[in-house]
Amino acid sequence: MNGFSGEYEVTLDSKQRFLLPAGVKKQFAEGENTFVLARGIEECITLYPVKTWEAIEQKLNALNKFDEEARTFKRIFLRGVTEIELDSAGRILVPPTLKEYAGLKKEMIIAGMTDFFEIWEPNKYDAVLKKVSPTKFSELANKLFL
Repeated sequence: MNGFSGEYEVTLDSKQRFLLPAGVKKQFAEGENTFVLARGIEECITLYPVKTWEAIEQKLNALNKFDEEARTFKRIFLRGVTEIELDSAGRILVPPTLKEYAGLKKEMIIAGMTDFFEIWEPNKYDAVLKKVSPTKFSELANKLFL
């Protein structure tokens, strides 16, 4: 596989860090230990490899700075963006702004999204998934893959 996949359960420690699961680590390039945490479009956090984030920054920089919608989007999307490095134990520190935005408590789900990972509060993740019935999922697949 070339993209990020899988779902992983992790736990925040008392210092608001979590251990990056081995199953997630092995999906990154060897030696890659710098990432970007950002707000997800839904109430989650996104975890990007730096190279993936650089492509997003290029798209953000291409937006018209004189357009009010573009400025509003950038303000909201970039709020709390943090470049992080794994510590010596392989943990990631979750900044308070992003933790609050996603409603994270102790337990979390990390879900692969092909070119990044989402980090969810488990009840919110379940609710998002349950919004889509099997019939709707089939319709989405038909719409998006044709």
